[in-house]
Amino acid sequence: MKVATAEDTIWAQTICDEMESSAKSRGTGIAKRSPEYIKLKMLEGKAVVALSKDGEWAGFCYIETWGHGEYVANSGLIVSPKFRKGGLAKKIKLEVFALSRRKYPAAKIFGLTTGLAVMKINSDLGYRPVTYSELTNDEEFWKGCRSCVNFEILTLKERKNCLCTAMLYDPAQDRERKFNTLLSDTEDSSSDL
Repeated sequence: MKVATAEDTIWAQTICDEMESSAKSRGTGIAKRSPEYIKLKMLEGKAVVALSKDGEWAGFCYIETWGHGEYVANSGLIVSPKFRKGGLAKKIKLEVFALSRRKYPAAKIFGLTTGLAVMKINSDLGYRPVTYSELTNDEEFWKGCRSCVNFEILTLKERKNCLCTAMLYDPAQDRERKFNTLLSDTEDSSSDL
């Protein structure tokens, strides 16, 4: 697993095809991406790709910034059917989360998903379910939902909710949690004195 580079752009069409196929088989919506878009993410250093020891494509995820870098979305998580059920999705998600934190340390990281497994991974990383109003209001982000089969629901609900669960990691809240845990640990140990 690595941050994708120009040499990985050969997998862009395969990745797009698998994203669409996977969404159809699950009966869920997905914001469709073009191979050119996937290539761009790779060339920008904003994608993670997993390859097998034999050099076969195994998985992918990318990041995108919104609201002038205030928000980062981890999107397009996909694992080749051949490599599913082995924990690869979690490894990719951890790697793309770390990449997001390195590139945009103060940004709020979010995702929209209908997948229970992704919700669990996000929760383990410190994301929490939120209302759509806590996500970016950047119109370009919401335009990406137009290709989703559930876009009409999103529109009818005035972008307040949809079938996807919105999840958000806020680094400010994470620092606060760590501080409170540290403070609590300090208080507990001082009672032993």
